[in-house]
Amino acid sequence: MKTASEWESPTCAEVREVIRLTGLSGSAVARELGLKDSRNLRNWQMLKTPDAKSSIPYAAWALLCFYAGLGMIFEKSSENEA
Repeated sequence: MKTASEWESPTCAEVREVIRLTGLSGSAVARELGLKDSRNLRNWQMLKTPDAKSSIPYAAWALLCFYAGLGMIFEKSSENEA
């Protein structure tokens, strides 16, 4: 996992998998992220091609990773501070 300064957008497939790992429904994920509805959530995981980059913002990705149990990617580690 990378901090914002090192971040590259995940693929749509990666977004879909992290959403699955949260164990939440699409509408529940949208609520947790403060979205009005799940339209953006659907757009972030639309698979044009398997490796298509998602348009998900870093902040939403970081929260999804946290809800999926993948850690707090927004915290700097001692390795990142050097």
